[in-house]
Amino acid sequence: MRRDLRLRDHAALALATARAERLAVVFVFDRNILDALEDRDDRRVGFIHASLAEMDAKLRSVGSRLVVRVGDPTAEIPRLVRELDAEAVFAARDAEPYAKARDREVARRVRLETVKDAVVFEGGEIPEDAHREFERRWRERLVPGRDVAYHQADRHALWPAEELSDSQWSLETIGFAPQPIEAGEDAARARLREFLPKLARYRQDRSRPDLDGTSRLSPHLRFGTLSVRECVRAALAHPSEGARKWLGELIWRDYYHAYLDRHPEAVDGPVRPRALAPSGRPSHGAAWREGRTGYPLIDAAMRSLVATGLMPNRLRIVAASFYANQLRLDPKDGEAWFARHLLDFDLANNNGGWQWCAGTDPSAPPYPRLVSPIAQSERYDPEGAFILRWVPEVRELIGPALHFPSRATPLELEAAGIVLGEDYPWPIVDPVEARRRAGGR
Repeated sequence: MRRDLRLRDHAALALATARAERLAVVFVFDRNILDALEDRDDRRVGFIHASLAEMDAKLRSVGSRLVVRVGDPTAEIPRLVRELDAEAVFAARDAEPYAKARDREVARRVRLETVKDAVVFEGGEIPEDAHREFERRWRERLVPGRDVAYHQADRHALWPAEELSDSQWSLETIGFAPQPIEAGEDAARARLREFLPKLARYRQDRSRPDLDGTSRLSPHLRFGTLSVRECVRAALAHPSEGARKWLGELIWRDYYHAYLDRHPEAVDGPVRPRALAPSGRPSHGAAWREGRTGYPLIDAAMRSLVATGLMPNRLRIVAASFYANQLRLDPKDGEAWFARHLLDFDLANNNGGWQWCAGTDPSAPPYPRLVSPIAQSERYDPEGAFILRWVPEVRELIGPALHFPSRATPLELEAAGIVLGEDYPWPIVDPVEARRRAGGR
């Protein structure tokens, strides 16, 4: 198990139980990844740990249990193969460059069989660099009974718990702080059931941070507590424009994974030359990270990211475009901040999304993709409900002033008890000037 932390609809587990007389379910906490994390209370480690604890309980209920190790997988997996006298290792493929290098090293030492599980179509199946063409071919190619079929595991082959060696794998043991977090296969499927009645309105509501209109399934898809196939099956079964739009978002996810699979060099720099050279001030980057830019929607988005690890896609686009284009800062630095704090951080999606916002993706036009945080705020948080949840300093402002306090009249500011520069920041860049410098009109 790696980024597929479930027992239901699991491609590698189904294949392994079809082949094996006896099977051990294994997870390795990868020290190479853990030691690179900056925060000892990293939510993602907590999410993984809680999901593994649930999986272990499920396995124990049928007489087996989870085998957990902490270390370098290229050493731990061969060591377990020797301990168990195993003939083969089964795992789901991963498109990330580090994962591919790790698997090559493991395969050099043991017999490793990998299968497709994290996506519907991999990079080699639809080799299109432009998203629009990728999506068209994805939809044309899909045969539901073949491509998103349920993968049934036969649990009779699971290794008896009493014959598997134990180990310590509490969060404290591996060096991280315990934390309450919603995780695991049961939570993922409950979240899906909760979302499906809202699917008809998904197209209208998905960009509204003031509404509960998104699926909130991205962490579960990232760590595989829910199968992407189950999501596609649900979308196909729902006859609505909202379901078609949600399916389109799942295709975007496939696209980014497929692109990274074919172009690992995208991790290190722009795919296409950037229209705007970084020329902004480092202090502006700090203001963006800390949620004090003077643009309430940006500030609310960035504060909520650090506090919760969550950020819906619309806010990611607004915040990233603002950072890369209006502030003229290096997109790689913004990408790294998202990578540090997003609960659903996925290298392919995060890198692809930032490249899109910065205008360096394969389909980029020869000009920056500019997104106005003020217009987006007025359109998608019209009453300011999301803003007021995270930027209470502006709670007494109403109307246009709520979305951009610096355009409030002196009387409005006085009535709200706000002194700009003291109670809430002046905007770190002028919107008209920033747009002009970025090449907009």
